[in-house]
Amino acid sequence: MALLAFLCAAALAVLARGTIPPPEEAARMARFVLHNCDWGALATLSAQEGLRGRPFANIFSISDGAPGPGGGSGVPYLYLTDMEISVQDLEINSNASLTVSLAQTPYCKKHRYDPQNPLCAHIIFCGSVVKVNDSEAGLAKKALFTRHPEMESWPKDHNWFFAKFNITNIWVLDYFGGLKIVTPEEYYNVKP
Repeated sequence: MALLAFLCAAALAVLARGTIPPPEEAARMARFVLHNCDWGALATLSAQEGLRGRPFANIFSISDGAPGPGGGSGVPYLYLTDMEISVQDLEINSNASLTVSLAQTPYCKKHRYDPQNPLCAHIIFCGSVVKVNDSEAGLAKKALFTRHPEMESWPKDHNWFFAKFNITNIWVLDYFGGLKIVTPEEYYNVKP
């Protein structure tokens, strides 16, 4: 009975966030996956002693807008502090990659897809992480604090700031047969 209740709740959660796009719509899939993920793995080139120049991945909360239908902006926003080790890497080299996966949603569990199964779609973004300007800070704040309300109470003395991932390359893995390349123009122009 508990399993049935869980599966029903999982199905409702997926439906509340919209229907997954078909594999032939790679740009829409990229927008869908990002919008339905609350966190991603951000990989930087380490600037830390003993790791300098080596890849270093870390988990960050992200948001492109309030959860639910509507699709969000497609821009991955982050809430960062210079005290964070990956942010220290980004201060030396702002280039990074960001991976998001439907494995963190009920979708893959419902279908019994292993996180590595291509049907459990994941997206790899490459680009750079930059602080948002004053005109974009309100949008970033709303996107992040709506999805991650506890952020508002994080210690003020950590000097948090809003940042965004500037996307230059996108790879979509959502079906068997290899990666699909989506341009940033295709990604931002598609209706999610």
